[in-house]
Amino acid sequence: MKKEIAPVLREGGIGILPTDTLYGVVGSALKKETVEKIYRLRRRNMKKPMIILINSLSDLDIFDIETSRSQKRVLKKIWPGKVSVVLKCEKPEFEYLHRGENSLAFRVPAEEWLQKFLQKTGPLVAPSANFEGEKPAKTKEEAKRYFGASVDFYVDLGELSSEPSTIIGLDEDGGISILRGRLDNVF
Repeated sequence: MKKEIAPVLREGGIGILPTDTLYGVVGSALKKETVEKIYRLRRRNMKKPMIILINSLSDLDIFDIETSRSQKRVLKKIWPGKVSVVLKCEKPEFEYLHRGENSLAFRVPAEEWLQKFLQKTGPLVAPSANFEGEKPAKTKEEAKRYFGASVDFYVDLGELSSEPSTIIGLDEDGGISILRGRLDNVF
């Protein structure tokens, strides 16, 4: 199934996919129309950026993200993993992603199958499968109650009971600020 849906995502489709944390509404991060559709579908605050799943540290180059040695050292310690990292991105061509915040949050997921999948699809936006402010879907069935036939596909991996990813800010010197969650299991 995962092989068949990669082209759907590359062409601008949207689906429900289990990530390394929760079920997510996924679509190409490189297609503005897809990103806008996900905002509308999820009833998400249009000013709130989404987390972008990437395959590896080198995928940051796609977004012209330059990282210092200190930042790279931290990223290599925490990725792959359930930590999303906010990095500076002031490129106007990515405003549809950073929503004027001039930063983007990235995560290299811990699941090996998902890393391989991202090699086929490219970077994916992946907000949790729910409407803004509602409880995230833990199963495909719960996601279907939110989105029904308004997405192109559903992938079922049973119940997911993980917490959302920890989100950190990472300054040029490698200094970390915790924006959501905890880091006690990361280092």
